[in-house]
Amino acid sequence: MFALRADEEPESVARLAAAVAAARQVTWLTVPTLRPGRAEAVVGAAGLELLRRGEWLMTTDLTEHPRHVPAAPYERQVRTDGPVTVVSLRGPCGEVAARGTVAVVGGDAIADRIETDAAHRRRGLGRAVMSALAEAAVSGGARTGLLIASDEGRHLYSSLGWRREADVVIAGRPVAS
Repeated sequence: MFALRADEEPESVARLAAAVAAARQVTWLTVPTLRPGRAEAVVGAAGLELLRRGEWLMTTDLTEHPRHVPAAPYERQVRTDGPVTVVSLRGPCGEVAARGTVAVVGGDAIADRIETDAAHRRRGLGRAVMSALAEAAVSGGARTGLLIASDEGRHLYSSLGWRREADVVIAGRPVAS
């Protein structure tokens, strides 16, 4: 579940947290907010467990996204199925060295699962993946890029012009031991 108006409608976070707490299947509540302490208190009061990792909602104008291509020997593969595009950068032995996904919804594009294999880091592959995702999203009609950045990814995205808009609180039911 996603609390879209946590700061404008704080009671919505309590309602969604109660729904997550009552869900039979594993369900997470994602809360973008400018007031993370308040959101954490509300989800904690509902009995949810916080994911203790800093994450941020970031945005950018995709039409101004910097362009980067992967250096040899990496090859870019782009596969689009409807509104979803998956970009993979393959290494010299055909292995997936880096990848990412973007989904276009109207004028927005949501980037997700951006990752670089540890053996291939520090070679500009994250920049090349983000460039290809932005290009595909703009081709699909998007102008605004959205993503939830981990602490590790935030530095890459910031260097590419993405801006932090809000903190993100993520919580779910405690795992039974």
